[in-house]
Amino acid sequence: MLSVRNLEKSFEASGRKLRAIQNVDLDVGHGEFLTILGPSGCGKSTFLHIVGGFETATGGSILMDGKAVSGPGPERGMMFQDLSLYPWLTVLQNVCWPMEIRGLGKEERVARAREILSLVGLGRFANLYPGELSGGMKQRVALARLFALDPKIMLMDEPFGALDAQTRELLQEELQSIWRRQKKTAMLVTHDIDEAIFLGTRVIVFTAGPGRIKADLRIPAGTERDADFRRSPEYNALRIELWDLVREEVTKAKMHAEELV
Repeated sequence: MLSVRNLEKSFEASGRKLRAIQNVDLDVGHGEFLTILGPSGCGKSTFLHIVGGFETATGGSILMDGKAVSGPGPERGMMFQDLSLYPWLTVLQNVCWPMEIRGLGKEERVARAREILSLVGLGRFANLYPGELSGGMKQRVALARLFALDPKIMLMDEPFGALDAQTRELLQEELQSIWRRQKKTAMLVTHDIDEAIFLGTRVIVFTAGPGRIKADLRIPAGTERDADFRRSPEYNALRIELWDLVREEVTKAKMHAEELV
């Protein structure tokens, strides 16, 4: 579904060329859920934004269903860290908005929006405004809006990073449950190893900058996930392996930063 070849991204800063991503090759199949881990500044969010078409690569290529990615498109839905909900629209109107852009009629989009809001547990809050919601509820609205877009691939940039641990875990379970039913292809960037294991069918580990793929691990537990999975021997073994991989890159990033001081 998605084919990435020799992807590179560089920036100019203070007269210097800084390489954020280098030689990234990746294939993503239909229905996979990729989670991407790595130290801060490793280029994982930049990579996701390039896949979404919101940033331009300086080298390499990205093909989706055989077509070059050259900018944003409705087949790639993006959920940003800041959520970007419209405060002047109700919950229902926020979820209707992407379907209005797609040209769906009012009755159809309202019916679909109510269905999706029920799916994420917000059916009773359709007429509230974002400012009247808790942080976890806002995240649910953003997820609902992403599903309303009905993209071929969902791209999520640390969607639960600002939430408390309990709310984050519950939303992870909610997203995993919805994903099992929808079978959407998904890519999610996170700093949280537990989140990466629980949600992903594959976990990609990026090296410290410039970002390259250090490891590509498949999660052997299949798609059925629940709270018991977090306590299983398989889960714990994966957590130890991933922590060792990430810790090595965090150490490298710290040493490099100290060399620059």
